[in-house]
Amino acid sequence: MSDSSQTCVKVEEELPLNVVAGSGDALNDDSNRQKPSSPGWSKAFSCCEDKHHRKLAICSTVCGCCCIGCVALINSAKAEETENPVKAEKYLRKAKKFGIISVVTFISILAAIPALLGLISYLLTLYD
Repeated sequence: MSDSSQTCVKVEEELPLNVVAGSGDALNDDSNRQKPSSPGWSKAFSCCEDKHHRKLAICSTVCGCCCIGCVALINSAKAEETENPVKAEKYLRKAKKFGIISVVTFISILAAIPALLGLISYLLTLYD
């Protein structure tokens, strides 16, 4: 047994009630405050805040032509990793361009399918 005595100090501390979800880990931190947002879309879903066009590249891969969307995603990753600002700007322009091209291509294919089906049915009725 040891001769040292152990003392228990009871510290009473009042914690303020945090009403914002997820703000309990940083108390009294001004950088963690949420800014008031306008009604409607949240800034978390805005593509304008994405400086590497990563969201556009992922959406163009999933919801667009995937081969062109992959090129957009690769350029987005290169823009994030490149430390040269001139090359990064070039990759950002390419990522944005290929992302938009991918989505527009997919939408045009979806719009062309009913038109082509109508044309085929018209040609088949003329053939009969």
